[in-house]
Order: sequence, then structure tokens, then C-alpha cells
Amino acid sequence: MKSMQNVTEVSALIRQGKKLVLAGDEALLAQLPTGNWIGGTIPYFMSEDGGVLTHDQIQVIELPPEVTEADVKFYSSRELEKIPTDYRNNGFSCIIIPAGTEAHSKFARDCSTWPSIFDRPLMGWISGVDLKDLGKVKPKVFNGKTGKSSDEDAVVLHLDLIPRKMASLNIINLFKQGPGDTITFPETEFTIGDCFVNGEKRNFADYLASKKINTQLPLVANYMGAMVNVSFQGVDAGTKKVSLYAPVFPGVEYKIAEPIGDYEKEFNKEIGAHDVKPAYTCNCILNYLYANLEGKKTANIVGPITFGEIAYMLLNQTMVYLTIDDKIKL
Repeated sequence: MKSMQNVTEVSALIRQGKKLVLAGDEALLAQLPTGNWIGGTIPYFMSEDGGVLTHDQIQVIELPPEVTEADVKFYSSRELEKIPTDYRNNGFSCIIIPAGTEAHSKFARDCSTWPSIFDRPLMGWISGVDLKDLGKVKPKVFNGKTGKSSDEDAVVLHLDLIPRKMASLNIINLFKQGPGDTITFPETEFTIGDCFVNGEKRNFADYLASKKINTQLPLVANYMGAMVNVSFQGVDAGTKKVSLYAPVFPGVEYKIAEPIGDYEKEFNKEIGAHDVKPAYTCNCILNYLYANLEGKKTANIVGPITFGEIAYMLLNQTMVYLTIDDKIKL
């Protein structure tokens, strides 16, 4: 099935009872009938034909027939920690959160502390807008069960699987910690003033300027072998503040990432090494921009290009993917 479809085609799938995760322009998603789907606004996609920016089509992720039950719920910022109470016995959950909202911030800061959040795969992304519309148009999410949209709440599609199947959540992150300074932060924050560089207190903006850091490269933390990125949004030389797309956490050691050579080549090499055959993927808008992915193909990867990726927690400049496999018999 082609991933990029028009409103008529997507509406037909919904009426057939398909379980869908959708991404596209608000005006298109608002025309769809109710059914077993959730959606988020974004005009950037990785399709079978390569990276594309379009306001005229919806990207469709059809979940496989092994998915049995589906339920859709909105969660306000105050209700996010209740998400695990709605997990299915043998399933997984898909979440979309509008960028720049209190729900976005709270999820990013606090999700790892919520009881049972890691008990089932929780995958999703941060909805966004065309970059030329930043600050003018609000990102939204859609509850397909009701047809209602929200520019404040998260939407979650809770799914169950047939007993012999299981869902697994993984990431592909091409970035690794570089050999440079070790950077730590005193608080959990998206906007940074001071930091510690090799234990010495420094203004972060001044440090980046003095070292001529390429802020297209993220900060990278090593979580027991898993590399987790925090990407730069901007540096304000006047206020000497650094804005990030995800929060940094105290007690975690960060380094500036090593540069990547040929992104397309390295990405396809990594996918080949993992033998990835995903049921659902998403990738980061910064990868799309910095690696010039428009028109470029990345193996068999199809999914939205987002303002942030979720694999239990918020990630940046990372591809997240979910597979559905047979359970291993012991």
C-alpha cells in the first residue's frame, strides 16, 4: 500500500475499520470520518519515493492485522502519567503530542518517573507545522474516535495484539559522543544559562561560541550504551541563553556529537545492519534538514518527519521504529 494518499483514499480505509496512524495538514485531517485512528499535523514525510514536503496528501501508517483492539484517548498535561493505566495486556501504544505545549514539556521532563511507563512499548512523535508557519499556526493532534482535534492535549492510540505476537521498540541514532569536553547541567531545563564543563561552571552560550561548536550536532548522553540526543534550537547571544528541543537532566554527562559524513549512506548501512522491517517509524525534522533528505530514499523506511520522536521518552535527531514479531517459545 502506498503511504501517501488523498482524503478520499484515507476515508475509505477508515470506513473499512483499518487501524491507522495518520500525519498531514490540519485541513486534510479535519475532513476524515471517525474510526480507529489518531493523527497529527506535519507536512514533512519519508515516503517510498524519498523525503517530501506536501500539504496535499496524508501519510498513512496502517497497523497490521495482528492488532486486535484499539482505543483512542486524549490526555491533558495533568493526566499524562495515567497513560500506563490504559495499556493493553499484550499490546503497545502510539502517542502524538502537539509541539510547544505544556503536555510536550511535562512529558519530556517527567515521563521517566511515572509508574509502569516502561511496561509496554510507547512510541510516537511531536506534531508540528511547516517551518515557515512557526509561531503563526499551532500544531494539532486528532482523536479519530470522536473526530475532535486539540492544540493542547496528547492523543494516544492503545492497541492489543493476538497472543502469539509481541511489539518491540527500537531506535537508530547515527550520533555518538565526540572526544571533547564533558558537560553537565544543574537542573532539568529546555533553556540553559549556566552549565559545568569538565566540572567548571561556564555560561553555556559563551562556551559554545568560544569553541565554535556546530549546533547542528546534538548533545549526546550515554545511557548504559544507548546514545540519546538533545538537539539545539537556538543560541541567543543577547540573553546568553541556549534553547534546546528536549530537556537536559542533572547528573547526566553530555558531550557534543561526532560529525557524520554521508548521512544517507550511513543511515542505510545502519538499517541494513539491523535488518529493520518496521511496522511503524518516525524520524526527526533536523535529520531531514541537516542531511538534505528531501528527495532521498532511506531503505524501506516510511514515516512522518517530526518535531520530536518518542520511544518511552522524548528523543531528538533519532529514528524510532516498532516491529511486531512472534513471541519466542521457551
